[in-house]
Amino acid sequence: MSYPELALIAFILSVVFSMGGIGSAMAIVPTMAWLGVPLMTAKPTGLFINTLSMLSATLKNLKHGKLDHRFGLPILLVATTMAPVGAYAGKIVPKVYVLWVFIAFLLYSGTMMIFFRPKRRPKDGNHIVEGSIIGGIAGFLGGLLGVGGGGIISPALIMLGYEPKKVAATTALVVFFSSLSGFLTYWGMGALNWELLLWVSVPAIAGGWLGTHLMHFKMSPDQVKKVIGVIMYLIALKMILKVL
Repeated sequence: MSYPELALIAFILSVVFSMGGIGSAMAIVPTMAWLGVPLMTAKPTGLFINTLSMLSATLKNLKHGKLDHRFGLPILLVATTMAPVGAYAGKIVPKVYVLWVFIAFLLYSGTMMIFFRPKRRPKDGNHIVEGSIIGGIAGFLGGLLGVGGGGIISPALIMLGYEPKKVAATTALVVFFSSLSGFLTYWGMGALNWELLLWVSVPAIAGGWLGTHLMHFKMSPDQVKKVIGVIMYLIALKMILKVL
């Protein structure tokens, strides 16, 4: 598939996924993989897209005072540390196993989008321990799969009952740093295709901006989440058929 075609797909996926407040790398990376782009090339491309898009979201959250630094710091530190570990693991672990982990990740995220309803948190609990565990898992898988880990952090924190707006701001901050950490690791391993990176990242970022704008005018959050969940299921099904 040509670079312009990949750029168009990246733009469309970014529009849809940003309407749900989620980084599009979790859809762009597996889509590029089953369209013939080597997985070790697709992953740093996805991380680069996440880094730029989440930087914009984080700066906006800082400007409006939406970030709780005490809450997000444990998640950020552990996730950023574990992202390079996941990236190096992706170089060692056989591709077929990485694809199966990706399939499980997509099914988990899709299920959370379609069926999960957040609960109210009865008490604060130990957010340092919870955040460290979630950050470690998300950082490792984010580096391994090239997705930044937001698809794990956000559903997990909401499932534990944390306030959704706080979760969204925290996730954007953590995904920025973990994606940057993972991207730099892949760069150091010589896994970058700069031409692909430019072709895909520019329309993906433009699509993310457009999707964020449309989110406020066209569709309800529940409708968007269901659409994203179905897309995740379809990508997972396509990957299962490819692996088998």
